[in-house]
Amino acid sequence: MKMEKCKKESFIVIGKEGSTSDGAEFIQRLWEDANSHFEEIRHLAKKDKSGNISGIWGAMSDFSRSFNPWEDFNKGLYLAGIECENDAEAPENWTKWIIPSYEYIYVECENENTFSDVIQYLKENNISLVGAVHDFTCPQTGKNYMFFPIKKL
Repeated sequence: MKMEKCKKESFIVIGKEGSTSDGAEFIQRLWEDANSHFEEIRHLAKKDKSGNISGIWGAMSDFSRSFNPWEDFNKGLYLAGIECENDAEAPENWTKWIIPSYEYIYVECENENTFSDVIQYLKENNISLVGAVHDFTCPQTGKNYMFFPIKKL
């Protein structure tokens, strides 16, 4: 597993919000809802130099909405959405989150053990997780990554 580091300034994600309280497969249902109504937010998406959408995010937060890790890594909030321009406002039935600035360790999701493997790596190397982990899909490659915040900026 190849781990890389990056710094990312605060950014906006607009998407469909749900919580682990919504039951099994709630994340899948959020993505189905977001994808089926994507046209409502397409114009808000942040784009790269080539005009491609910058990022698709499964952002996470604890229930206090302070972007701490999920309670016991299994209870919290999830936002299925896209990275948007900083001045974007969420349309009706959508939610806007402002993700804080962090330094991240990020890894490509190669199997179902990616999360637990990175958590173990962080423990073994005395690296603290300082915020909730986020899922990221690169629109250009379709590859999925997990971003683990290790330092507040």
